[in-house]
Amino acid sequence: MDINPENSTDSISSLIQELSRLPGIGPKSAQRLTYYLLRASDEQVNFLADALLSLRQNTKLCSICFNISDANQCPICRNSERDIRKICIVEQPQDILALEHVRAYRGLYHVLHGAISPTEGVGTGDIRIKELLSRLPGNQVDEVIIATNPTLEGETTAMYLNKIIAPLGIRVTRLARGLPFGTELEYADDVTLTRALEGRQEF
Repeated sequence: MDINPENSTDSISSLIQELSRLPGIGPKSAQRLTYYLLRASDEQVNFLADALLSLRQNTKLCSICFNISDANQCPICRNSERDIRKICIVEQPQDILALEHVRAYRGLYHVLHGAISPTEGVGTGDIRIKELLSRLPGNQVDEVIIATNPTLEGETTAMYLNKIIAPLGIRVTRLARGLPFGTELEYADDVTLTRALEGRQEF
């Protein structure tokens, strides 16, 4: 049943409006979630509210790779069993979740928090490229895997990264073309991601 916000209480209308702003949540889904929460127990609603507050108050960016973390360094950067000779570059933190899920990579990561997009005014100085370059000197890193999304912006970013990293004498590879152009890493299935990692190519 569609709910006309004008016929709802201010509290209901406000929550429907806020939920509908979330990615993938349309007005009808927002209505269903709102009325589900209205019927839920106080305990369940309080748990949700506490989780949202904790998300905002207790998370930060890892000081090394810029993944989301609840400490100065994320669990991956703190893990002494990871291969410090390899760094996989991704656009967003959720891309790490996708790659970690397939358990095909044991190196470190670097999150750019975006991709180069001149049409949207995003340049090389607007994403975490400078911080990436600061991690490369010292002969510890021997391979950089570029795992930006197979989109126009991702390809532009990948080409720029290859241009500035290759002269440092570091091997630069790109995920294999098992990833269809135009899709995003976080939505790729496990088999595709595994093959893309195992079949990565020299840039």
